Amino acid sequence: MTVSIIIPCHNESGNLATLYARVCAVMDEAGEPWEMICVNDGSGDDTLLQLIALHHQDRRVRVIDLSRNFGKEAALTAGLDAARGEAAIPLDADLQDPPELIPELLAQWREGFDVVNAVRLSREGESWLKRASAHVFYRIINRMSDVEIPPDTGDFRLLSRPVLDALQTLPERRRFMKGLFAWVGFRSTNVYYHRAPRHAGKTTWNYWRLWNLAVEGVTSFSQVPLQLAAYLGFVVSLLAFLYAVWLIIRTLVYGNPVKGYPSMMVTLLFLGGVQLMALGVIGEYLGRIYEESKQRPIYLVRQVWGTVNVPNAIQSEDNP
Repeated sequence: MTVSIIIPCHNESGNLATLYARVCAVMDEAGEPWEMICVNDGSGDDTLLQLIALHHQDRRVRVIDLSRNFGKEAALTAGLDAARGEAAIPLDADLQDPPELIPELLAQWREGFDVVNAVRLSREGESWLKRASAHVFYRIINRMSDVEIPPDTGDFRLLSRPVLDALQTLPERRRFMKGLFAWVGFRSTNVYYHRAPRHAGKTTWNYWRLWNLAVEGVTSFSQVPLQLAAYLGFVVSLLAFLYAVWLIIRTLVYGNPVKGYPSMMVTLLFLGGVQLMALGVIGEYLGRIYEESKQRPIYLVRQVWGTVNVPNAIQSEDNP
């Protein structure tokens, strides 16, 4: 097996037939032995039934059905764990990332690169706010993190077998895969493309989920928020000390007319807000420690179709 194409699926019923046809056309022309590992991440529509039908039609399609919706990062991890190829390519099921770019990824891999990032030159079909927030996020996290995360790059990329083996040694449960892809290192290069609009359906990635993913990325790869909380506390303490000195001097010179209620309330509310913000930052990191300490598996598999090496999963009866 040369290439494993990993496709996390959550309510992607309207995209699967076109996705399969385009992947087949590209890979058959490339002439490489390949497999397509589709991970059903707790879909509420007929995504799983369509995936099973594709498996019966083409045994190169292998299906992993998770026991519930664990999120895209977990579904992607399940697919990468099951990949048998010398290279793996995560691909979104919505066809915003074109399968026709795969030969270019493979060409760079043949040149000796272990990671080939697909960098977006444009993002059609997305609002200016989403494009702007994504642009700002990558710049901020790279300023805060010691690991350089390729900007304007999603999960669509090629990962060689040494990279896949390295990823499987990482024990963390709460995962920001874009950061992990960069953290493992290895020789990398970029290819560039224009991202198309979603083929069918509606994305479940609203701004709240994107915000939580951004927080996950920052807390996974940077301790700067904790340092900023400490610096902010120091600055506030210094300002409070200077303000206290000024009050003492004013009292000695002008006496104490018992004024200052508004300034006192403003000071108390400001200090209280700073303390709550610092506690929130600490709580975010503490919550990550709590989740990791429970040592729960990243995902649970209910059933698989095709030859898929995952533990404790029910094999479908039609498997050889």
